[in-house]
Amino acid sequence: MNSLVIGRRSTAGGPIRFGIVGSGWRSEFFLRVARELPDRFTVTGLVTRSEDTGRHIEDRWGVQPFASIDDLVAATSPSFVVVSVPRDVAPEVIQRLAELRVPVLTETPPGPDLEALTGLYELVRRGAIIQVAEQYHLSPLLRAQLQIAVSGCLGRISQVLVAQCHDYHGVSIMRRGLGVGFDDVTITASTFESPLVQGPSRHGDPQQEVVITAQQVSARFDYGDRLGVYDFAAEQYFSWIRANRLLVRGDRGEINDLDVRYLADCGTPASTSLRRVAAGEGGNLEGFFLRGIVAGTEWVFTNDFMPARLSDDELAIAECLVRMAEHIQGGPDLYSLAEASQDHYLSLLMLEAAATGEPVRSRPQVWSR
Repeated sequence: MNSLVIGRRSTAGGPIRFGIVGSGWRSEFFLRVARELPDRFTVTGLVTRSEDTGRHIEDRWGVQPFASIDDLVAATSPSFVVVSVPRDVAPEVIQRLAELRVPVLTETPPGPDLEALTGLYELVRRGAIIQVAEQYHLSPLLRAQLQIAVSGCLGRISQVLVAQCHDYHGVSIMRRGLGVGFDDVTITASTFESPLVQGPSRHGDPQQEVVITAQQVSARFDYGDRLGVYDFAAEQYFSWIRANRLLVRGDRGEINDLDVRYLADCGTPASTSLRRVAAGEGGNLEGFFLRGIVAGTEWVFTNDFMPARLSDDELAIAECLVRMAEHIQGGPDLYSLAEASQDHYLSLLMLEAAATGEPVRSRPQVWSR
């Protein structure tokens, strides 16, 4: 394979200053990243309607609470604002920030339905800076796998199976793996229910054995010459016994989870495995952090944020924040509203196909033109 190492960035220029709207579970991911990396990130303030929540945020995180978006922007002048609120509220918040000419990094999805997505895209057409904090393709293992997929060593990719994350997240990984843009696609889907022993949750480990009913959605995205397969149940996120899976197939090789097989030439099969390299294991005294991921003797992912103690998901969120700051300065999209809208649109069609049992066909939308 050609070298795929992802180099480290310079930290010159001072910390990235951003505000947050919302005080839920996902907001805490951004707060943790900023706390672990104070030289890279500063949270200028957080908007919450609850005075009690505001006091809790200030006591726990040392972040100033604000009662309104206008107050946050006027008092702290953030470079951008992270919108981390429910999807039915997000469009209203994004609209206000656009009116204030503040760049937006909104959580997924940016809106609840096709009508909301279309309305938000009109803001972009008028000049608003809106990016979406889709982090999965930036998490260490998926980032390494997708880097290999686009490197050419697998040849032309024709098939991707994703059993990683729900709805638009899974669709995002599938589209990136296949290398499709806004191409129209025929979707068939079904739902399968099965018993599953409940695992841990956001609130901690299970205290007794409870059997729940897992609802698994399986879908096929037929692009004609390329096929995407989605297979996921929400219980998989926290389950100890339901593993993530990714299969990427090209005409010269494939990635099957951690295994990579490809042809060095027509008579020479080659294979390697992806391996995490971490500090703090066994007798290692460097700290506790991920160094990167290697395939054979080559680094296919290196951690820009070591030695911070961050989970893979938090490393991906930190990367979102860095790429957002770069985008504001004229850099490429992190994950554009158009891309996010397409992924959410396709996931809505997938759920429709699963509910009706009938194939559905996507159509071009305003953002795909």
